[in-house]
Amino acid sequence: MTYAVIMAGGTGTRFWPKSTSKHPKQFLKLFGKETMIQQTVRRLAPDINSENVLVVTNTDYIPFVENQLPSVPAHQIIGEPVARNTAPCVAAAAAILYKIDPESTMVVLPADHRIENRETFLEVLKSAGDLAGETESLITIGIKPNRPETGYGYIKYNSGKKNEAGKYSAYSVQNFTEKPNLETAKTFLKSGDYVWNSGMFIWKTSAILNAFEQHLPEIYELTQKLIKSEMNDADVEDFYQVCPSVSVDYGIMEKAENVHVIPAEFGWNDVGSWRSVHDLSDKDDQQNALDPEHTVALNSKSNLVQSNSGKQIVLIGVDNLAVVETENVIMVLNLDHDQDVKKVVEQFKKDQETVGLT
Repeated sequence: MTYAVIMAGGTGTRFWPKSTSKHPKQFLKLFGKETMIQQTVRRLAPDINSENVLVVTNTDYIPFVENQLPSVPAHQIIGEPVARNTAPCVAAAAAILYKIDPESTMVVLPADHRIENRETFLEVLKSAGDLAGETESLITIGIKPNRPETGYGYIKYNSGKKNEAGKYSAYSVQNFTEKPNLETAKTFLKSGDYVWNSGMFIWKTSAILNAFEQHLPEIYELTQKLIKSEMNDADVEDFYQVCPSVSVDYGIMEKAENVHVIPAEFGWNDVGSWRSVHDLSDKDDQQNALDPEHTVALNSKSNLVQSNSGKQIVLIGVDNLAVVETENVIMVLNLDHDQDVKKVVEQFKKDQETVGLT
């Protein structure tokens, strides 16, 4: 059986002021009438229905998950009492799934990505799942780059070593690279054997547990203890409290020898900034993404307006701005500086007078 593990514990600081530690990005309606986590789960059906979904999230966010995903079984919503990065998240989910079904396959997905071509996405997942079952490989999905992007990590693959995965080819991974500078990103794009690291993984549950045993034995021992437990909230909390903080990329994928990547294109975006929201939103003929009932834009172009207050917002002679209004904050942002939002949040966290804004 194939299960989806949805990683939904992030705080989404780059989407402040709409996304806060009390109500983060994955539970917001940034596109359309569904929240991002609802879209993530819905696009998997019917290949993976909600009864075969596990959600790993911050303990404080469990009510959001229960409210927004009522068809996901309550015992498959796993609360993280402390943030420990992605490796413990994957390890806990693997332990739980192994106890349910030792022959299961895991599809590990972030809760807050945008995917335009659902049909192709599902084809890639199926091909990856079939290959993972046949070869015990650890498979990740790489996005074919169309520009020298400095905001994503990269994966270099060996084009001469591949396995056929249905309609797709899976290539042996040579190395992972963190977010590069512009010149390096241009070199990666020109080489043709680099893809963006999507942070999506497919493997047999037993295979990833074997990888933990080999590369992160301390976490592996904790998974074995969790498997033997009753797996109640206290058992999960005990696991997290003593588990080291490490990413699955660094702890497993960069060290294992049986790692493959499937290069693919299906309209992927990790929606990592307000610029991304503008780019992915419906726009008028002046490239403004706004609600025409509550916004007037005169001699203005390439702007984004997000407000639920019902107030009329008027833009006159301005370009390339994001205007984001919440109950407590009005932010006016030059979209070329969208990565600086995180700095503002960090500053507010240092200022006791702004408690409640983050």
